[in-house]
Amino acid sequence: MPYQAEVSRSNPSMFLFLLDQSGSMSDKFGGGGGRKDEKVADAINGLLYNLTIKCAKSEGVRDYYHVGVIGYGSKVGSAFGGTLSGRELAPISAIADAPESIEERTKKVEDGAGGLVDHKIRFPIWFKPVANGGTPMCQAMRDSQKVINQWLSQHPDCFPPIVINITDGEATDGDPLLPAQQLRELQSSDGQVLLFNVHLSSVGGAPFEFPDSELELPDQYAKQLFNMSSVLPEHIRLAAEQEGFRVSPNSRGFVFNADIVSVIRFLDIGTRPSNLR
Repeated sequence: MPYQAEVSRSNPSMFLFLLDQSGSMSDKFGGGGGRKDEKVADAINGLLYNLTIKCAKSEGVRDYYHVGVIGYGSKVGSAFGGTLSGRELAPISAIADAPESIEERTKKVEDGAGGLVDHKIRFPIWFKPVANGGTPMCQAMRDSQKVINQWLSQHPDCFPPIVINITDGEATDGDPLLPAQQLRELQSSDGQVLLFNVHLSSVGGAPFEFPDSELELPDQYAKQLFNMSSVLPEHIRLAAEQEGFRVSPNSRGFVFNADIVSVIRFLDIGTRPSNLR
């Protein structure tokens, strides 16, 4: 069965985030919730921080994963800042060692008496929000193919790379279905590359989460993103089920009309490995 490879220092896996940085990302989420570019940047920076913690052992951060963030808007390229600027992929230990900055944030925590109090935390920042230009999604998909091809040549037996594309609009440089298909057809000995898509809401309303058919999706754009997305491997489908989502063996890694809560839940489920050692 595919998607069973052990994720270890000798056989690491990779995550690649494709992030829409077009001008419309300065808009707010439908129903409130802040600017899309700012909230999604927070979500991915938070995920990177959690990955560094997950990989931390007594001797340091183990390189179970290599991670990349490709932004696409007025330009297409690495979204990392600081000393990681320009790098397409970086091992998780290098990411842990090199945030661009560390901000002080306020977080609500339980006070032990049924209430909440403000607690100051240090929040590392690896990339900052950007919102400028069009939506060259096709180019981002093609650039991803190059990154993943090189990775697979060096790690032919890895747990297949996971690509998560986060966008709030249609591609402005052509039809992304073909480059998405070509991306999904890349494979290690353990299975094909997984491509998941998250569409960010501008109008509010209930999201479509992990659908197994395009029939109930509201428009052609939603159907296009659905058809670009991979079917969930069993371990991710079971994780979604445990989180209360209604899923089937045909459910795809796709959320349409997502708010920031949906984005965070999707990122958490979509980046769970099957076998971390």
